[in-house]
This record gives sequence, structure tokens and C-alpha cells, in this order.
Amino acid sequence: MPATWSAAAIGLLPIFSTPNNPHGVKRIDFLKSAGLALAGGLTGWTGLKGANFLSDSKDTDASPADERSGKKARGPVMLGTWPFAQTAIGAAWDGLTQPDGTALDAVEAAARRTEADPNERSVGLGGRPDRDGIVTLDACVMDHLGNIGSVAAVENVVHVSSLARAVMEHTPHVMLVGDGARQFAREMGFPLEDLMVPDSKKEWEQWKIKSEYKPIPNIENHDTIGLLALDGAGRLAGLCTTSGMAFKMHGRVGDSPIIGAGLYVDGSVGGATATGHGEEVIRTVGSFRVVAAMTAGKSPQAACKQAVEEIHRFFVRRGVDWGDTQIGFIAVNRRGETGAYALRPGFSYAVRTQEQDELIRVPSLLEA
Repeated sequence: MPATWSAAAIGLLPIFSTPNNPHGVKRIDFLKSAGLALAGGLTGWTGLKGANFLSDSKDTDASPADERSGKKARGPVMLGTWPFAQTAIGAAWDGLTQPDGTALDAVEAAARRTEADPNERSVGLGGRPDRDGIVTLDACVMDHLGNIGSVAAVENVVHVSSLARAVMEHTPHVMLVGDGARQFAREMGFPLEDLMVPDSKKEWEQWKIKSEYKPIPNIENHDTIGLLALDGAGRLAGLCTTSGMAFKMHGRVGDSPIIGAGLYVDGSVGGATATGHGEEVIRTVGSFRVVAAMTAGKSPQAACKQAVEEIHRFFVRRGVDWGDTQIGFIAVNRRGETGAYALRPGFSYAVRTQEQDELIRVPSLLEA
């Protein structure tokens, strides 16, 4: 932590105000009072009902112009994995479209909306437990300057998205895990609570009868919300938050909190995030692959497709069964162009701009 950060100040750190905690201290007010030269503000986030329909993503290999040419980005743009991202983005959209709205604040606000919903069974407070009946959460965040923060295997903290941002902004480290991450959460003023909701407990009790670990594509692998945003000033940010695969081994960590695997952002090029079987995304540094392809001139759509094809080749080369595996990527470049691609059918993502509010069906390598 910075040398000027006193132990007394740590003990007074509040939980920031959000739609789920309107009485918390506003981030910007706290930062001003603490004398930190940081920008923030999760104020003014209001929910917007998203259009609930599917359109098809265009599977094109057209390459955009050089993303680093200095052309003004077409913002704001926000996108996220799976249908529940539409509600999350709606909760952050008003803030993002304000003159001082930032991509970083937007992805955090959207993630917090999903984490606080006990009906979303793969993120935050509704997250499914591991095989020992313990709910552990992972998250990471990255901004346009390459600042990063990550937490993994965290117990009893709902808003691990905000905790990952706190690691980024208030520590000299980039990743905290397990008991250390929970200790840091306490010091930062995050409340600790039981994350096991009744429905999760019932599912776990049922699972223990056979204790069979067999992920189902697009259901049990549908375990993440990944979010990307481009604000009006051309700044990019991304965030992943998850409870990981249901009934995993205690201590298992997937790709979601791993920068370069579950998320990667290059402010001069674009950003990407992943969902699905985390082990395979880690193995291939999936999100970095997507951004690297965009750096080489690929469109977001073509870059996502190339990454999925490369992962598929890894499966074939290793001779492993990928019949129960789903992997998908979404991406956005600095021009505000978006794209997505998946290994198999069933993946969709939400995208919102000033002209668009859609849930988009993602093309896949193994079309039915």
C-alpha cells in the first residue's frame, strides 16, 4: 500500500454506495475526504430495462483500420456475457453516458448488480458451492492503462468485483487469494456474510448423493459474467466475476481472475473476456490471444473466432474429450466495434450503445 495509507484510514474504509447499498459512502466523496487523487463515483446508476430478444452476431473477418491511429472512439459501448448481462448493463448505463462517466466505474457497477442478485446462480450471492459446500468467489479488473487487480477463492464477500478494484487501487500487489483476500476485505470495510443461499444448499445436498462432477455446457459452464466498456473519452475497462464451476474441488480457481486468460484490456487496441471451461482458457491465455489478434488487425469478431479455433486445435492435439466443454469470447475494439465467438451453440452476449440494446446469439465452431 502507499506509504501515506495509514492503518487508521484502512479501518475507516466504507463500502461504496451502489443500487444495492444506497446508504453507503459514495466513492468520490470518500476519495476526496481521504485526500487521494483518484477518480470514482458509482452515483446515479439507474436500471434500464433492456430489450429481450436475440439477433445474430455477424461472422465477418473484415479487419478494421489501425486502432491506434488516434481516431476518436465510438463510445459509449458496453457488452457482457450471457443474457443476465443485459440487466447488469442497464444498471450501469446512465452513469456511463454522463459526461464524466468512466468505463471502469461502469463495469464495476454492472458487476455489483449481478453479484447482489441471489437468483443469479453463478455469480456473487447466488453462487454455487464447491464439493465441500463452500461458496468461493473470484474476480479481476483491468483498465485502459494496464492497471489490474484480482482476487481468488474468496469466502464470505459478495462484491468481489469491488474487492478486486480495491486490490488494484490500494495495494502494491495485483492478486490476493483465500484468507488473505478476506482479511483485506475486512480491513477495507467489506461486510462478511454467508453466501450459501437455500437453493444452492438444496442442489449441493442433491449432488452429494452421487458426488459426480460432470459440467453441462451452457449450464454449469455458464459460470461467469464478463463485462467490457468503452466510455465517451475512449477509455476501455473490463471485469470478470464468478463463483466458478459448481461442485469444483475446494481451492480450484478458473480463468476468471487470471489477467490474460479470463480478461485482457489494451487501451490502445481493445479488450476481451472469456466464459466457459476455465482450465482451457488458462491453457491458451485466451483473452490475450483475442486482443493480440486485434492488435494484428483482426476485427473483434474475427479475433474471437481465431482464438476459439486455436483452442479447438489444442483439444485435438492433446487427444482429449471436449464433448462437455463450452468456451466463448466477447471483444470490443477502440472504435467501439464488438464481436463474439464460441466453441459450440448456446452462448449469447448483451451489447448496448446509444443506438443499440440487444442480446446477440453467438456463432460457434460446432454449429448444430
